[in-house]
Amino acid sequence: MGSVTGAVLKTLLLLSTPNWNRVLAGNSYNCDDPLVSTLSQASFSSSSELSSSHGPGFARLNRRDGAGGWSPLVSNKYQWLQIDLGERMEITAVATQGGYGSSNWVTSYLLMFSDSGRNWKQYRQEDSIWGFVGNANADSVVYYRLQPSIKARFLRFIPLEWNPKGRIGMRIEVFGCAYRSEVVDLDGKSCLLYRFDQKSLSPIKDVISLKFKTMQSDGILLHREGQNGDHITLELRRGKLFLLINSGDAKPPSARAPVRLTLGSLLDDQHWHSVLIQRLGTQVNFTVDGHRRRFRAQGKFSSLHLDYEISFGGIPAPGKPVSFPHKHFHGCLENLFYDGVDIIDLAKRQDPQMIVMGNVSFSCSQPQSVPVTFLSPRSYLALPGSFGEDEISATFQFRTWNKAGLLLFTELQLVSGGLLLFLNDGKLKLHLYHPGKLPSDITAGVGLNDGQWHSVSLSAKRNYLSVVVDGQVASASPSQGPEQIYSGGIFYFGGCPDSSFGSKCKSPLGGFQGCMRLISIRHEVVDLISLQPGALGNFSDLQIDSCGITDRCLPNYCEHGGECSQSWDTFHCNCANTGYRGATCHNSIYEQSCEAYKHKGNTSGFYYIDADGSGPLEPFLLYCNMTETAWTIIQHNGSDVTRVRNTNPENPYIGFFEYVASMEQLQATINRAEHCEQELTYYCKKSRLVSKEDGAPLSWWVGRTNETQTYWGGSLPDPQKCTCGLEGNCVDSQYYCNCDADRNEWTNDTGFLSYKEHLPVTRIVITDTGRPHSEAAYKLGPLLCRGDKLFWNSASFNTEASYLHFPTFHGELSADVSFFFKTTASSGVFLENLGITDFIRIELRSPAVVTFSFDVGNGPFEISVQSPTHFSDNQWHHVRVERNMKEASVRVDQLSSKTQPAPADGHVLLQLNSQLFVEISAYFGSGSSVIYNFQENYSLSKNSSSHAASFHGDTRLSRETIKFSFRTTRTPSLLLYLSSFYKEYLSVILAKNGSLQIRYKLNRYQEPDVVNFDFKNMADGQLHHVKINREEAVVFVEIDESMRRQVHLASGTELSAVRSLVLGRIIEHSDVDQETALAGAQGFLGCLSAVQVSHVAPLKAALQPSRPAPITVSGHVTESSCVAQAGTDATSRERTHSFADHSGTRDDREPLTKTIKSDSAVIGGLIAVVIFILLCIAAIAVRIYQQKRLYKRNEAKRRDRLFVTPWTIACQASLTLTISWSLPKFISVASMMPSSHLLL
Repeated sequence: MGSVTGAVLKTLLLLSTPNWNRVLAGNSYNCDDPLVSTLSQASFSSSSELSSSHGPGFARLNRRDGAGGWSPLVSNKYQWLQIDLGERMEITAVATQGGYGSSNWVTSYLLMFSDSGRNWKQYRQEDSIWGFVGNANADSVVYYRLQPSIKARFLRFIPLEWNPKGRIGMRIEVFGCAYRSEVVDLDGKSCLLYRFDQKSLSPIKDVISLKFKTMQSDGILLHREGQNGDHITLELRRGKLFLLINSGDAKPPSARAPVRLTLGSLLDDQHWHSVLIQRLGTQVNFTVDGHRRRFRAQGKFSSLHLDYEISFGGIPAPGKPVSFPHKHFHGCLENLFYDGVDIIDLAKRQDPQMIVMGNVSFSCSQPQSVPVTFLSPRSYLALPGSFGEDEISATFQFRTWNKAGLLLFTELQLVSGGLLLFLNDGKLKLHLYHPGKLPSDITAGVGLNDGQWHSVSLSAKRNYLSVVVDGQVASASPSQGPEQIYSGGIFYFGGCPDSSFGSKCKSPLGGFQGCMRLISIRHEVVDLISLQPGALGNFSDLQIDSCGITDRCLPNYCEHGGECSQSWDTFHCNCANTGYRGATCHNSIYEQSCEAYKHKGNTSGFYYIDADGSGPLEPFLLYCNMTETAWTIIQHNGSDVTRVRNTNPENPYIGFFEYVASMEQLQATINRAEHCEQELTYYCKKSRLVSKEDGAPLSWWVGRTNETQTYWGGSLPDPQKCTCGLEGNCVDSQYYCNCDADRNEWTNDTGFLSYKEHLPVTRIVITDTGRPHSEAAYKLGPLLCRGDKLFWNSASFNTEASYLHFPTFHGELSADVSFFFKTTASSGVFLENLGITDFIRIELRSPAVVTFSFDVGNGPFEISVQSPTHFSDNQWHHVRVERNMKEASVRVDQLSSKTQPAPADGHVLLQLNSQLFVEISAYFGSGSSVIYNFQENYSLSKNSSSHAASFHGDTRLSRETIKFSFRTTRTPSLLLYLSSFYKEYLSVILAKNGSLQIRYKLNRYQEPDVVNFDFKNMADGQLHHVKINREEAVVFVEIDESMRRQVHLASGTELSAVRSLVLGRIIEHSDVDQETALAGAQGFLGCLSAVQVSHVAPLKAALQPSRPAPITVSGHVTESSCVAQAGTDATSRERTHSFADHSGTRDDREPLTKTIKSDSAVIGGLIAVVIFILLCIAAIAVRIYQQKRLYKRNEAKRRDRLFVTPWTIACQASLTLTISWSLPKFISVASMMPSSHLLL
């Protein structure tokens, strides 16, 4: 449509749509015109219609024509609504409504697309989400931005769930713009050859982009080669793309040649797939359907020496021998560009640079193949056959990941037997059984669960059976059964119906999950499209005209080299020989340091160390010397004395040191250690370290930073100094090193290098042994490290208001958290981090229960570990939590691990955006309030980008969990108020007499249910804890962990269209009962702490420096501690420390609290600081004195230098809340009652 018309229609549509639920992820260009509004009635079709006034043509958004929307004749999951856009369009968004003025709406649906109206493909979000959340009423609009966009002509909406009190009802709109492309169709024998201008190309750079679609699993997409073996080849093999870039060293690809790079899977599905190849020298980026890999091509050259021509679709090789077997591509190519040149456009214009070989067309043909998907083990397809025929024959193709499942069953006439064809361990088995006779079995094929299409032909005639798999006759065996076989009339594909249907179908290994196509019975092809209107056969749980297979191993979520295998529903990781364990091979089986092994009680010996834990570095073997301190000893290849002669600056000697670990592994080990050192001895006879004439270094060493170092063993990083220079005892006092005396006798400069940033030594360079009688030798000891500064990090939390905050926790696909804790508190939060809807929380739920709560978009889950004894025993306990694509798990100490499997097709990305820290408390002054808006007139959808974390106006809230603590002396008081747009609410108040009342009004036409706790006056200035759990009409309330009550509500089971959460005074007019109105007018004066409504934390959001949009704060609300008396300034008890990411701004790194200190606190703090500084100075003095003594030790004593400085450790231990330290990738914090400690 024209841009003006489109803009006008879009404006009118938006003006007529007051209630929008949007998922925003904008495009870089304007492509959001409404596409459905101007379509004709003929462009709409559906599976059925309830009446002529409920036809698909009435399904336009916001229209009231007919009955106000489309409704099918029967509401079931086989109904669909389809639109034909007339041509391929780019579709960027969809929107849905229910039927106007009715109780008919869809709550979830699938979105399918197609170029031809056949062979549909499901649109997926996050590579795993299949369904869209729909509507919760008839009028509001739910809008989804599609990322990535769809390029298609046909769209189909398939309802999955709908209002149980109504029917399926839909009105829709689709947004997008015109899509233009150049297309060429290749028939498997043709190709394009492009000969380009030599001057216009770079020998080191190529950029190739294209789209393709095909039903063939093999074929050459592009090929370019040179005279000496250089080539670039992109080939489709078994539905995967293989890219080989060879610079003269390797042979072209063959069946046995190693493939350099593989991407994609199931690419022979007759749908469009995008490819991008970017080459700069031998560095290559290879991208297929958004999945990218980088690699360096084989060969020693930085550029490829290629001919000035490239072929697409095959290898014509005119006048050249083709050096490897290949198959031409059969399918369509679209928008084919080579270094910015439109190849298809050149071919259409018959440009002289293009040679078209064979028959090609510039439109894409649409081969008609109708696949069906067997979605579950309960799926089946029953097709009629001929009854009483003396021959049974059937052919079909299938693809699956499952090793077992029924493919075909048919009953035999005259005898109560049957013929079964099924998969067992990836092999096909044909089984004929009948009473009184031995069964006949034929086994064929192997590995048939590889996801590829396999053809099967079955024949049973007279007393012979035969089966052909992929063109290979597996067997033809005389039957041990009856002399004549007669067909029973019905063929069951994929499974059997329920026994209540009276069928004798048998499925010994369960149903088949996968796809089938090209089914024929007695040599007649079955029209599977006829299944949809019910004109042919019977079926259950099928998806017709679509193959819904997906590769769950692409991308491979098995970490650290774990081998991925899969079934229809899930994937599995084989972690054997990787050094890792867990569902995704994420958790290392080795400790991260010798210190950790020592803590477990291990003695000296060789151990594997995994310095970065679950990170990308592999474990490596080293020796741990367990003395008073655990010493890590890392050897290299140059531990013997090496003598050097006949060198000069023009002909230097370079000695290289190779360690048992990579440089990355060494760096991670050194970074974790508290101290590292390496002994370096330089023996010399008339071999100087420094030139006397100009002071230039004559010998030096290089560390891991690849920088030249001229200081030697025992010295600090001062240029050209040795130990004797610091101690003042060199053999010649004019020099800082013994060897610089240049004497004709052996001496040495020996000592330990201990500056961690320069270690380990990687090479040594010697240039002054070329003079007469000049000689040198050197010896480098192993790298020695002790301590683990990340293992013994600790923090103490002395009040409920204590907390630490860190940068946002990043663990989108997999992450783990581990820590030690000890406490006397009965409950408290260890760690919490929030996103828009996602969150993670680890807490001590009760004295004997540790709970991990999380939400990645599939709703909140909880996993708890319960101990037979209390964790609040003031002893150290170890917690480890892991979440990955497969599952989440929690383990505490040596108790059994608890796991929660992830949904098969749910959200997988954990998306957090707040700082990682623990809930704090707030003091509310008179008339103050905090308002957390979940909805502004239904402006947001379930996966909206707002901070409305868990409630949305289009949802009906049937359950919630509320926790908070409070302290006050005022009555009446409003503690918490949760409102809705439908005049429903929940209020928690203190009545005039100080009793706690919980008031639920879940039906606007009824009086609220009141739960009253009048056992004491709770406005007594003491800290009280409240927990409320509601599950539909059942409410469980706990007060101060002692008073518990369960009640049943009479007003309803759901809180509809949640609007806002109010703490303190209710500012806006609300239609509430008199008691709630009185308390709301008074508000709250005192301290509220740890407020959580499900996983929404309103105080945390309100007190952030950059307050999120849904939060409104009125009056005096400040961070405070509920430990102090209400009404007093309690903030002086707070403790905070920042571990912010220092890549941000200064403001980003500021602590979140502004502590108000009294004069006495300042004086006491100064005294404590002075004493602390004096202790630290004393410790440093002791350390320096010991360091000086170190230089005077002889060589033999240096090897046993294993000591600890108690004063220094004590100094460092007392700094746990006042200094920053290095943190591991994932860290944990805690907020507990007094006497709580956490080891980080």
